[in-house]
Formats: sequence, C-alpha cells, structure tokens
Amino acid sequence: MTVQVSTCQNGVRIVSEQLPHVRSLSVGIWVNVGSRYELPEENGITHFIEHMLFKGTKTKSAKQIAEIFDRIGGEINAFTSKENTCYYAKVLDHHAELAVTVLADMFFNSTFTAEDIERERQVVLEEIYMSEDAPDDDVHEKLWAVMYPTDALGRPILGTAETLATFDEAMIRQYMAKHYCPQNIVISVAGNISDGLLATIEQLFGQFQASASVVERTLSYPVFSAGEIIKERDIEQAHVAISFPAIGVKNPDIYSLIALNNIIGGNMSSRLFQEVREERGLAYTIYSYQTSYEDVGSLTVYGSTSKQQLSQMQHTIDATLLDVVAGGITELELENAKEQLKGSFVLGLEGTEDHMSRNGLNELIHQRHRSVDEVLTSIDAISMETINELITDILLQEPAIAIIGPEN
Repeated sequence: MTVQVSTCQNGVRIVSEQLPHVRSLSVGIWVNVGSRYELPEENGITHFIEHMLFKGTKTKSAKQIAEIFDRIGGEINAFTSKENTCYYAKVLDHHAELAVTVLADMFFNSTFTAEDIERERQVVLEEIYMSEDAPDDDVHEKLWAVMYPTDALGRPILGTAETLATFDEAMIRQYMAKHYCPQNIVISVAGNISDGLLATIEQLFGQFQASASVVERTLSYPVFSAGEIIKERDIEQAHVAISFPAIGVKNPDIYSLIALNNIIGGNMSSRLFQEVREERGLAYTIYSYQTSYEDVGSLTVYGSTSKQQLSQMQHTIDATLLDVVAGGITELELENAKEQLKGSFVLGLEGTEDHMSRNGLNELIHQRHRSVDEVLTSIDAISMETINELITDILLQEPAIAIIGPEN
C-alpha cells in the first residue's frame, strides 16, 4: 500500500494508493481553499461554491448528476472546512472513470445560472438557520468569534444572511479564478485503480491553466483572544464551550496533543466524562476535542446541562482541568491513550474513502506521506515530558468561553 505522487505539467498533483484487495474506489478533488481565505465581504462564498458545483453543467442537470451516481450505486458529496474544500465520490472500481469524468465536468463546466444561484441561496440560508437553531452547533460558532474576533478563522464557514445575499455569478467566477488554480489542487484516488485511470485523470485535470488573478497566500498566524460571550435563548439546557490556544497541525507535538485531549475528554474513560457524567450525573454530553490548522490550534471542552446544574458542571470542569495542571497525568493514562490512538488510526483506514482523505490532506498540508508504521512509531514516542509541557502551555492560558442557554 504505497502512496504515489505525480505532478501534471500545469502543477495539479495526483496522489494514488493502490488497494488491490478491494472492489471499490474513492476519488476526491481537494482544493486548498477554505473560509479562512475569504475577505469579510466574501464570507461563506467557498461553501456556496461547493453547493453550486452540484447544480448542473453545460451538458448535465443537477438531477442527471444525481441519477448517474444513484444508477451505479455510488456516492457523491462534498464539504468545506476553514482551510480546504473537497469534492469526492465512491464507486465500484469498474465505474471509476465515469465518476472521475462527472466530477471533472462539475469542476470545470458548472453553469452558475441566476436561477440556480437564487434557488441555492435559499437552501444555504436554511442551512444557516438550522445551525443557529441547534445550540450545540451555534455555541461553537460563537466560540470561534470570541477566539479570533478580527480574523477570518473567527467567521462562520456558512457565511451570514447578509453576505449570502450578495453572491452572484461574477463574484463566484472571480473567487474561483483566484483560488481554484492548479497549484492549489490535489486529486486523491485510492482503491482498486485500473491501468488507465491515472492517465484519464491527468488528461482531465492536467491541461487547464491558472488565471492572471491567482492570489499568493501566506498564513496569518492570528492571535488567540480570551473572553466570554453569553447568548440567552428559550431552551431547556445551557450549552458551554471553553477553548484554550493550542498548536498547529505541522507542530511535531501534534500526536501528544491528541493523546492529551483523549485523556482530558476525548472518550468515555476520560477524566471529564468520568467526573462530570459518571460520578456526578451533571450532563449527558461532555467531551473535549482538539482542532489544528496549519498555523494555530485549540483545545476545546463542551458540555450541556440544565440551568440548575450549570454552575456545578462548570465548577467540575474547572476542577478537573486544574487537577491535570497540578498533578499531570499518570503513566497508565498515557499508555492507554497511545493504544487508543494507534487503534483508532489503523481502524480509521478500513475504507477507500479513508485512504483517499488521508492522502489528499497529507499532500495539501505536508507534501509528505508517512507509512502506517511511521505513524505508529511517532505515537509510541509520545513522552510524559512533552505531555507536561503541553499541559503548561495550553491549560494555564486564559480561555475563550461561549455559553448559550435560558435566561439568567
């Protein structure tokens, strides 16, 4: 299972991993652009373009695109993050060239008609409303706004109703000309790859050229801001998110951060889950997670509970984190975290889509593809010293806090 990388004459990279023991194949078009690269007036356009590429091409309607994949029993989808966008499909291996051809047609020949834009504007607006109606989603959006109030990382991926109202065909094409350029594109394919598939991909994606308006980007290294935001809503529970500044994905201590997160609140045996839910019954949902981008990252704790128990839950979270700061973690916790990391990593590579995603992201971010054994060795190398340094560097910082809940 060796990852191969080739570069087309125009700069598009093709990453392939042959998995001959499967009968499926996953292919993804990875674009190195996400919401953090938007100007304030463009907020949400990356995600909107992701939607629009499914609305029809010069030769296929949106319904026909859907029918093609339904007819062959395949899957087609896309997502937008703060740093990248991916359009992907999973099909039986003998339908691979059809899937790649349709994805390329969507990528290069979408029409962006005024009628489709207006219709999809309403769809995305409903998506925004749905996110705002879900306090467990909304509290994290509010948290990012506290963490990075003046940077694009603090703005929502979906955009706002105000920015969404301004998007039109000219704005879409201008944005794509700036960011959808060969050097920002990786085609990742994993599965039972036929001899001619890679040649087809190169033929489809290796010819187009960047426009004159391509934007050269640099990382912003935004400064984390501590603070608090409280939003009152007519709901039963209070939702709390607490975030500390952490490290970026390229930091050599990234596996140590993931291990520390697992110990704090990343699983059912974690300290927060045991203290808040199992020992005190203060919440049904309590967990922590780490988020790492190229230059910055965060460690976040989330919990929800009734208004009557909010103060006690917050106190228990604080006490649990302070206990980690004061006493560190145990050798047993560290060993368990390593084994869990290794297990989740290997088990997370069971499907072709998992290999496709891993390889696409590795090429976009690291331009390096580590073997499974290399990753397992890095996890085994996590030391107590590194964990203790992260505890000090992260948990002794002033946090950003967002709370959504009933009055008072």
